[in-house]
Amino acid sequence: MKTIVVSLGGSVVLSDDLSSSYFHDLAAIIEKHSHHFKLYIVVGGGKTARAYITLGRQLCLSETTLDELGIAITRVNALLLCRLLPGANTVIPQSTDEALQDASPVVVMGGTTPGHSTDFVGAELAMKSKAEYYIIATNVDGVYDKDPNQYQNAKFLTSVSIHELIKQQGITWGSAGKNVVIDGPALHLIQEAKLPSYVLNGKYLDRLEQLLAGQPFHGTSITN
Repeated sequence: MKTIVVSLGGSVVLSDDLSSSYFHDLAAIIEKHSHHFKLYIVVGGGKTARAYITLGRQLCLSETTLDELGIAITRVNALLLCRLLPGANTVIPQSTDEALQDASPVVVMGGTTPGHSTDFVGAELAMKSKAEYYIIATNVDGVYDKDPNQYQNAKFLTSVSIHELIKQQGITWGSAGKNVVIDGPALHLIQEAKLPSYVLNGKYLDRLEQLLAGQPFHGTSITN
């Protein structure tokens, strides 16, 4: 069975404008497509993780500890989602190797170790599982030439090369809680593993459904 990996941003699952019906609809889409694909879902930490990281930074905790706080929150978020999926794993994996050993049709997990975000975890899973493609579901429509939250004239890109993204953003981690569409280590792994990757707005589940069904969708394709 073919594999697909989805990185579901914490900014999506913890958005203030989403209701419980979103999670039921998301669970239905995942369950439906789990009959056709082995699905790995990696859940981010979102605003809750950033709140802990902000407080920890004010308390002068180390960057490693701040990362560990964020990772703990991602695993709580993953536990919430996996409990909504009848065929999902019952224990949250601590590493991508543990996730790969789980025979469940759907495997949900959070972060793993300090030094990168859940984007990297998803890319690592996609590489190790030889996934058909990697989906990054975030809180923006896709990749822009600059931050659309800061620049009104930001241009949406339906396609962008991984080389251009790395040129713009680099391949380093930076700091815990940094809010970017795709973090540097994930970009580096996408390039090295030549992973077919897509970015879309995870708040609009019809777009995720379209991509999983192999239909045209509104988002960005990352080319290698």
